[in-house]
Amino acid sequence: MLIRHTRPSDVKPSEITPRAVFADRRRFLATAAVAGATAVLSPLLAGPAVAGRKLDGITKSPFSTDEELTDYKSVTTYNNFYEFGAGKDDPVENSADFEPRPWTVAVEGEVAKPGVYDLDDLIRPHALEERIYRMRCVEAWSMVIPWVGVPLGDVIKRLEPTSKARFVAFDTLYDPKRMPGQQRAILDWPYREGLRMDEAMHPLTILAVGLYGEELPNQNGAPIRLVVPWKYGFKGIKSIVRISFQEAMPPTSWNIATPHEYGFYANVNPNVDHPRWSQARERRIGEFFKRETLMFNGYGEEVAHLYTGMDLAKFY
Repeated sequence: MLIRHTRPSDVKPSEITPRAVFADRRRFLATAAVAGATAVLSPLLAGPAVAGRKLDGITKSPFSTDEELTDYKSVTTYNNFYEFGAGKDDPVENSADFEPRPWTVAVEGEVAKPGVYDLDDLIRPHALEERIYRMRCVEAWSMVIPWVGVPLGDVIKRLEPTSKARFVAFDTLYDPKRMPGQQRAILDWPYREGLRMDEAMHPLTILAVGLYGEELPNQNGAPIRLVVPWKYGFKGIKSIVRISFQEAMPPTSWNIATPHEYGFYANVNPNVDHPRWSQARERRIGEFFKRETLMFNGYGEEVAHLYTGMDLAKFY
């Protein structure tokens, strides 16, 4: 049973500013900013930001941060989604015709209820929550995003993994015709990711199906993606079509591609630099000055115990 604890960081529904207000305020700030900030913000001010279908029955989560939200346009036009291209604006430009419905997710491996599930059947039994999470990218930029989703742990419990299931693995859709980025050998497609079972069961880990109260846009991982807020963004696998329960640690795409740069755990750690840049500071999208990177992205109180006794410079 999950017992709700109120913390100072909890956000009240009345304190969440509507998307339109944030967007208008950000536009004003961007216009009034010093000239040096223009170069930082200019990639975020271009491109479409098309609203999606509203999601109903969303409850507010006690796990949300009260930090200022990143505006909707930046969240939906500045993305890493290599299946649609390696540039930050490629996903929104190249995914416009992608049809994320109908959608099924295959469940397999060490689990009592394997099968191919329609997305709605996989998600519908669980209440949708809005969770405002800090999100940190390995390239030293960050956002605050109001995700809508369900706890992955609740879905896992219903699927009844066996005692042999120590890890959960995920696969992205592989369809080069629909995902033109897969026509290039950037990675060994399809994209793969994984979590240790205790990480997957942690209440902060969610399967997201929306943001800002709407269905996920294609460029953000429609129709279903993983969100693990204390890890770098590349762990948040998008457009999931397979969930596998297994005894062995699963291979993951970036760890396969460049193992000296990207580890399996990918915990946000300001003390472990990427070989090509420092992770000690980050730039919040929409801001000019950098800020200090927080251990576990600021979620240490909730998740540090998962790694007790581990050398986090070795298990990066």
